Amino acid sequence: MSFLHKLFKQTFIYGLATVLPRVLSVVLIPIYTGVLETGLYGNVVEVFSWIAICNVLLSYGMETAFFRFYHSSVEREKVVSTTLISILATTIIFVIGAFLFKSGTASLIDINPEYIGYAILIIALDALVIVPFAWLRANEKPMRYAIVKITNVAISLGLTVFFLKILPVIITNNPTSIFQSIYKDDFQISYIFIATLIASGVTFLLMLRVYLQKNYVFDIILWKKMIKYAMPLLVAGIAFTINEVFDKLILTELLPRDTADSEMGKYAACYKLGMFMTLFATAFRMGIEPFFFSHSTSKNPQKGYAQITNYFIIFGSVILLAVVVFSDVIKVVLIRKEEYWEAMNIVPVILLAGLFLGIYHNLSVWYKVTDRTHFGAYISVIGAILTIIINFVFIEHFGYMASAIATLVAYGSMMLLSFYFGRMYYPVPYNFRKICFYLSVSILFSILSFYVFDRNLIIGCILLALFLGILYKLENDKLKRIFLKK
Repeated sequence: MSFLHKLFKQTFIYGLATVLPRVLSVVLIPIYTGVLETGLYGNVVEVFSWIAICNVLLSYGMETAFFRFYHSSVEREKVVSTTLISILATTIIFVIGAFLFKSGTASLIDINPEYIGYAILIIALDALVIVPFAWLRANEKPMRYAIVKITNVAISLGLTVFFLKILPVIITNNPTSIFQSIYKDDFQISYIFIATLIASGVTFLLMLRVYLQKNYVFDIILWKKMIKYAMPLLVAGIAFTINEVFDKLILTELLPRDTADSEMGKYAACYKLGMFMTLFATAFRMGIEPFFFSHSTSKNPQKGYAQITNYFIIFGSVILLAVVVFSDVIKVVLIRKEEYWEAMNIVPVILLAGLFLGIYHNLSVWYKVTDRTHFGAYISVIGAILTIIINFVFIEHFGYMASAIATLVAYGSMMLLSFYFGRMYYPVPYNFRKICFYLSVSILFSILSFYVFDRNLIIGCILLALFLGILYKLENDKLKRIFLKK
């Protein structure tokens, strides 16, 4: 079995499990937008945005550091126990401090203290499973990884549907039902966080076995090395999260107060259509990250890295054009209320931004395998600065479209900077002519389909078929060797 065949097989399994939580967020769009007004949906997005920021802070780059030292160390159990103790200690400190300052935090960011309490517990439980999940990936146990992730998604989805859709019907038809004790009017947002919290709790219990190892050793020297490696990744993670969620937070501050939550709700709902690209990019990254480290010492690993990036761009280009072509079909399925559709013009921009981000993650192999993680911090900080500046300067004039453009500029800049520095420190023989050709054709066809021909489905399908025909002509034999190899 070729390394590419094995890689794509594991990428599929890891990716399926990893993107399911993100798929959940897409599946829940019609439920949220069907039950919540745009302003209330904006509140939900705001809280989950803060959760995303805190998740990065509590992981502080230790997941990637774990991979780096786990694969290079002869005492792997010591790497596991040291990382577990570190994450456990910082999580406990976070929970204590967060609850002590819960009221002040709620006032500062203008969020209901009850939601803050749920968020703290969700963040803590998510942090505690970082190392167990990394351990499964490092030991190539994709099926166990997938089972736990799928269980999380099933519980979260099931409980959300029950709380928001089924429970109100039960109470309406039978006011004396045994479920009366858990039903409250105007409690939809809390139900959403409770469903997420229960799913996170079950996930932690399923991963608890990693914590039950017999020998706990905290190697302070190893920990210092890991922290030194991880700190630039923390900075990069914070900057990346700013790129990902800052637009949603700042919209509520810079737009007029009477329309801010509503506009942010529309933007966030249509932004979710761009998640199709993010799902693919995340799946790909979950499969290739362990591969990067395990093959970094093999003969001519750069050739393999180049091939991986080439195929990522091929599939990413297809997803970009396909989602653009069928965006009007998808919106009817996922976004039930027409008031959300006003923000549909951001969809191609967000999709392209997601593709650029995925390419950046592929290019970032050079600073991870050469221990130059500080470059990742520099690049991500530049992207974050661009995000902040563009949002502050242009939101007042262009609304949420400025936020979408800021995301595209930030990720595009990060991609180009990583490529530039990578050529200096770790040259990889990318096929630039082919990469530029596929990207250019996909972007051109997307612009024609969405903006020039105003999302005409027939013309869009013709353009998509033409692009797939080009791919078949140029890549058919290579793709068959990867996916059909026995």
